[in-house]
Amino acid sequence: MTDASATASTAQRAFRDLLHAQRVWDIELPAFDPAAAPQAPLPLFHAWFAEAVAAGQAEPHTMTLATADADGLPDVRTLMLHDADERGWHFATHATSAKGRQLASRPHAALGFYWPAQGRQVRVRGPVTACSAAESRADLHARSTGALASALVGRQSEVLGSTGELDRASDAAWQRAGTEPEAEVTSWTRYVVEPYEVEFFQGDARRRHVRLRYHREAGAAGATGAEEASGAPGTAGTWQRELLWP
Repeated sequence: MTDASATASTAQRAFRDLLHAQRVWDIELPAFDPAAAPQAPLPLFHAWFAEAVAAGQAEPHTMTLATADADGLPDVRTLMLHDADERGWHFATHATSAKGRQLASRPHAALGFYWPAQGRQVRVRGPVTACSAAESRADLHARSTGALASALVGRQSEVLGSTGELDRASDAAWQRAGTEPEAEVTSWTRYVVEPYEVEFFQGDARRRHVRLRYHREAGAAGATGAEEASGAPGTAGTWQRELLWP
């Protein structure tokens, strides 16, 4: 074995030892009685979110967003939740970004929340709708100066020539955001995931995890014509609940 191979092997063993030494849920986890859960997922999400905040969960409003590219291959990233209401789960990005382009061609997505402070996950799946230009503008201007500056920089997911180029663009954007707090960013778009499936996962130290899934059947009352034509589950009507094996 060469010196380089020996070094790589040692580094790999060190990584595996460190990985296998990690533990999960070495804390007291909350109980979750699915029989007492509400008939619809939104009130339970609101309650779990508030409990995650109260438990000191760092950045409980962050979530993973999974989309598919033009070839149908999965893509995923972490971003912030902007709202959760009767319409669905909201987020925003540039329509010209990679995820914006993917959603334009394949308007379906999955969301994932992980709150390890309580051993909880929430998963959301459904079609995605772009909100109106007025709602997207309101979303942008309700955020911080830094968020506006970042949006003004734009060019998300494009190849960057150098960090110096980013520094110059960012400095100019911060200056403009400070002097023009109502500056327009036409590519900024608010999206809403209209759920047909929402799963709540409560971890258990003995691995007897509780999984409660809410779902709507295909062709449910209130489904749009497009949904019925595509065979996609409807995003209106009565929620069904079921338990899943962990």
